[in-house]
Amino acid sequence: MELIVSLTINGLATGMLIFLLAAGLTLIFGLMDVLNFAHGGLFVWGAYTGVFSYAWSNSFLIGIIAAILTGITLGFVTERLIITPVYGNHVQQILITLGFMLVLQEMIKVVFGPNGVPVKVPTYLAGSWEIGNLTIIKYRIFIIVVGLILFSILQFILKRTKVGLIVRAGVMNKEMTQALGINIKRVFLIVFMCGAALAALGGMLMAPYSGVVYAEMGMEYAILGFIVVVIGGMGSFQGSLMAAILVGLAGSFMAYYVPFLSMAVNMILMVIVLIFRPQGLFTLAKG
Repeated sequence: MELIVSLTINGLATGMLIFLLAAGLTLIFGLMDVLNFAHGGLFVWGAYTGVFSYAWSNSFLIGIIAAILTGITLGFVTERLIITPVYGNHVQQILITLGFMLVLQEMIKVVFGPNGVPVKVPTYLAGSWEIGNLTIIKYRIFIIVVGLILFSILQFILKRTKVGLIVRAGVMNKEMTQALGINIKRVFLIVFMCGAALAALGGMLMAPYSGVVYAEMGMEYAILGFIVVVIGGMGSFQGSLMAAILVGLAGSFMAYYVPFLSMAVNMILMVIVLIFRPQGLFTLAKG
């Protein structure tokens, strides 16, 4: 029983980190109809700038703030310079954002060096709780709580505020929203920057969880993010949360019970969904 609980907590923590990346992708695709393969680059830049700010200031909070600011800045640059010229063309979007992803990845090596950087969990989040024979790692619980809080905040903004109303209106009918006098381009930019900030925050939170950051991690987690978006349903915000949890739990249990399939399980899940429910498992949850 203790093993099941431990694997579940590990899977939930991993799922929440993937959700932060996938939520940004879902927002961007749902409103802007943009396939952004550079999202992983925003994730890894958030991780690196956050980690180095954390090391410099000895404050994990400052590291988180630095990561978010990095995400917002890179999100602005990416949307204005990379995405704007290719709106409406998915093939060009894939090619140009994938190329930009590689540029961001190589820039990490130039700025921070080619080797991975070890990261420690903050002292006040380190260690574990012992409940009988069960060991619960504090940082994993922290990630789960942060993920649920952010999901709740985003849900509130999207469903209970004027900004959320505009975003949802843009999802349903961009032309009508613009006809009502709303600057849809500005909405696009804000949504893209928010998605980038979520990715960068996910990168920073992932750093102590994995214990090391490296340039290639952006591509690895971007693939997971897209798998989650496909499983959850394109443009489905709640679906991304459920799919991220599903992927996290599947990876956690498979890594323990069937290790040789742990890397393939996510692809297998996506293929099964595409065959039997190509619109995604949770399409009705569209936010």
